[in-house]
Amino acid sequence: MATAHFNIGSNLGDRLAAIGRAVALLEHAIGAGATVSAPVLSDAWGFDSPNRFINVGVNIDAGNLSARRLLEIAVETERLIDPDGRHRTPDGGYADRLIDIDLICVGDTVSQDDPVLPHPRMQEREFVLRPLAGLLPEWRHPLSGMTAAELLDILYNK
Repeated sequence: MATAHFNIGSNLGDRLAAIGRAVALLEHAIGAGATVSAPVLSDAWGFDSPNRFINVGVNIDAGNLSARRLLEIAVETERLIDPDGRHRTPDGGYADRLIDIDLICVGDTVSQDDPVLPHPRMQEREFVLRPLAGLLPEWRHPLSGMTAAELLDILYNK
């Protein structure tokens, strides 16, 4: 059974409460308990905002669920918490949001379908790599062979 790793972020409202609700809803939908990283504070990525994000990494045993079903659960969870779904601007750019859940990886699964796994921009995001390195230190990116800590080192030295 593979471990699904999600990254959950929020930069609006009671950020910690929204993240906590998201974790609980994921646990319920997937049917397994989660391990949650320490929170990471970060500025908005890909857009300007005065609102800082809180992000956490979340590991859940995926059981027999497909990556596609895990993504569907993440999207359903976002909609339950924020029915307005303020993830994007009208032109497709990023926007402030109450909750954002990304499926980062499922074990060593590689997929170019929906969802693309591992997440195609994970190596560009400290707020994804730091929690992943803490929760899954032995995990290696199945395409590069690098751990999250090694990917962080590259990001820091750019």
